[in-house]
Amino acid sequence: MKTNSNQPKVYLNKINENWIVDRLRSEWYSNNPSTSTKNIYRSELVWLIASWSWQNVKPRQLAKRKVLCSVHHIDEDKFDKSESNRFFERDKYVDEYHVVSQKTASQVAKLTKKKITSIPFWVNTNIWFEISEKRILKEKYKFHKNDYLIGSFQRDSEGHDPKQPKLSKGPDRFIEILLDMKKTNKNLHVVLTGLRRDYIVNQLVKNNIKYSYFKMVDFKAMNELYNCLDLYIVSSRYEGGPQAILECGVTRTPIISTDVGVAAEILSSESIFDMNNFHKALPNIEYAYSNSIKYEMKNIFKLYRKMMMGIYEN
Repeated sequence: MKTNSNQPKVYLNKINENWIVDRLRSEWYSNNPSTSTKNIYRSELVWLIASWSWQNVKPRQLAKRKVLCSVHHIDEDKFDKSESNRFFERDKYVDEYHVVSQKTASQVAKLTKKKITSIPFWVNTNIWFEISEKRILKEKYKFHKNDYLIGSFQRDSEGHDPKQPKLSKGPDRFIEILLDMKKTNKNLHVVLTGLRRDYIVNQLVKNNIKYSYFKMVDFKAMNELYNCLDLYIVSSRYEGGPQAILECGVTRTPIISTDVGVAAEILSSESIFDMNNFHKALPNIEYAYSNSIKYEMKNIFKLYRKMMMGIYEN
């Protein structure tokens, strides 16, 4: 079933969560039609692009094929016996692991002897790009010209109980930073997108911090919102990417982050903080852009295809 380029036909497991990985899966299929298939019976390599939904593929189909498994991150605070058992059950079928940051590579290396390759997920510059007319954008979304706009576009609440913070994402830290900034900046205005924002919304109301919540916007609107921001804050304890770091990078959105996921691979050291020095963190827009643009979608696909070819040939 291999193509003329000797590239194996790849099948990506289904996720159906209406979130980032669904988009990544769609982008892969759209841009790699000759080396991919949506019919697992025609595939030679299964890519578990969402490791948590690996059981969507029948074990007998995994056993017959080469298997690449992407591990985005491991939340060590939740990695209990049941999580460990699930990892080792899946590990029986995996030929090689793909991770999206060196930090995750270190975590996975503690659990398996299988080969691990670290390549960040790509950034689609057809979706994420800088827009020069900031003033017009801010007027479009009804932001005041004096607002200092701080963004957070990722889930912050637990799925089983939206009132509870998803601590791995650090929403409590995000609020702590905002309260400190509020002492010297009365024009704070938080911009939120996405699902499960209950915890932060409740805390913003409680602390009388102005906010705008755009629940589920399309990519065009989200790109425009990135371009409105004065600052994006990643306050997570554990992360795979997050993709927001690359998206801020290519849109030239000022960003600071905790030392999670790809932060140290993309951002300047001056832009990375912990909870003892967050007030000193400074965005370095051009540094972040120059590193993020390396992972532009079509360029980075070459590395992914090379990784898959190596798995198939071994």
